[in-house]
Amino acid sequence: MRGARAAPLIAFASLALTACATAGPDFRRPQAKTPAAWSPKPSPTTTSRAVQEPVRSSDWWAAFDDPVLTSLIRRASEANLDLRQAMLRIAEARAERAAVAGAGRPSLNAVASWQGQRVSENTPTGKLFGALEALPGLAGLPAAAPANPYGQFQLGFDASWELDLFGRVRRAVEAADADGEATLEDRRDIQVTVLGEVGRIYIDLRGAQLKRATATQNLAAAREIMRVAGDRRRLGLSTQVDVARAAAQSSLIESQLPLIDRQIATDINALSRLLGLEPGALRAELETVGSVPAPPAEVAIGLPAELICRRPDIRAAEARWHAAVARQGVASAERYPRLTLLATGGYQAQDLTNLVDWASRFGVIGPQAQLPLLDGGRRRARMQAAAYRAQAAGVAYGRTVLGALHEVDGALTAFAEEQTRRAALARAVDQNRAAFQLTRWRYENGLDSILEVLDAERTLHDSELLLVESTSAVSIHLVALHKALGGGWDEGATTVAACQR
Repeated sequence: MRGARAAPLIAFASLALTACATAGPDFRRPQAKTPAAWSPKPSPTTTSRAVQEPVRSSDWWAAFDDPVLTSLIRRASEANLDLRQAMLRIAEARAERAAVAGAGRPSLNAVASWQGQRVSENTPTGKLFGALEALPGLAGLPAAAPANPYGQFQLGFDASWELDLFGRVRRAVEAADADGEATLEDRRDIQVTVLGEVGRIYIDLRGAQLKRATATQNLAAAREIMRVAGDRRRLGLSTQVDVARAAAQSSLIESQLPLIDRQIATDINALSRLLGLEPGALRAELETVGSVPAPPAEVAIGLPAELICRRPDIRAAEARWHAAVARQGVASAERYPRLTLLATGGYQAQDLTNLVDWASRFGVIGPQAQLPLLDGGRRRARMQAAAYRAQAAGVAYGRTVLGALHEVDGALTAFAEEQTRRAALARAVDQNRAAFQLTRWRYENGLDSILEVLDAERTLHDSELLLVESTSAVSIHLVALHKALGGGWDEGATTVAACQR
């Protein structure tokens, strides 16, 4: 008899030992297709050259050798609100992972209850109670009929443990781990973006300050031309028209200053926001004019294959693909039986006075198997949906890789071509300055009209501003290149070898 009772337990134990398979496909790291090398466009006028050597450090801002920029980068890493929010998302993902992992462990609940019940007298049970109540009682013995209505107290526990025979919980934990990794990479991607924005806006600020200094110098030169025109009019060598034209040119240059000042204020406020500060908090620190950070002579950019491991958005896309594949296993495991070990025990009594007596004890223990039979095709549909989501995650990964390759190629081209443009503008400024000085001399000596002077002055002013903008753009394009390469997160350069293993 005991052997007959033990047979189900032996069968379930055998099932648990032999059927511990993990449903669904295993995720394998994708082999992304990348070019063998980058194709930057060389130029003889390039003063900062991109070299395909391993990136030794993710701290790209150190190459600019600007202490103010380094300080802003450090403070943004510590105080930026987007980064703080991303850290909370990481903590949330870790908590979610712990909750998912808990499904594979035994659960135990304490139970305390009271139930009052009355059995209908028009049911077989109620009629039986009535018949027993009508029987004459025997002396010294309790009444044969139970009380109706009656109450019951219970104190005990419920325990359950689902044996993860086909890996449903293991796949769910695997997916949660991948979700946590994706959240971590999202935080790194935000850091890349935030620090890149700090660098871009800081360089733009220094460019605006240099532009203002250039405009101020040109305004002084325009006012000097206006003074010369006035002197010539008083000597009868020119007319009031020349004075008016010179004054108009001076006013046009002066009108550019408020626009430049607005750009400076906007940049300072943008930096304050990135550092989690109120508007204008950095004005005293940044209003002193500084030079535009210059790029180094060589910039290490690594190889395209390293980009897969360096860029956090690619790593996040891979982790999300991994999570989607793992959830295929969760959906697949729903087709298979579930085996749960159940146990309930404690005390039951109608009166509190004898609730914890030895005779009030009760207990139930045993396995429970659940085998899905008919569900209207829901499980199959969920499996198909999970497979499609995994395929879509794979496509998203490929799109992310392709977009990253194009972003780096575009940044390399912009960085090189802007240097060529800056060299041409520098030559143009030299020629325009020489032309302006010559026409001014000729005007002062009565050989040219003021129109030639004003035209040469305007051309010089415009080319100088373009040169300042191009100088800033070269460094901004370098920041964009570092951002495209995934630089700016902790240990970004040192994890490439580990990622490629």
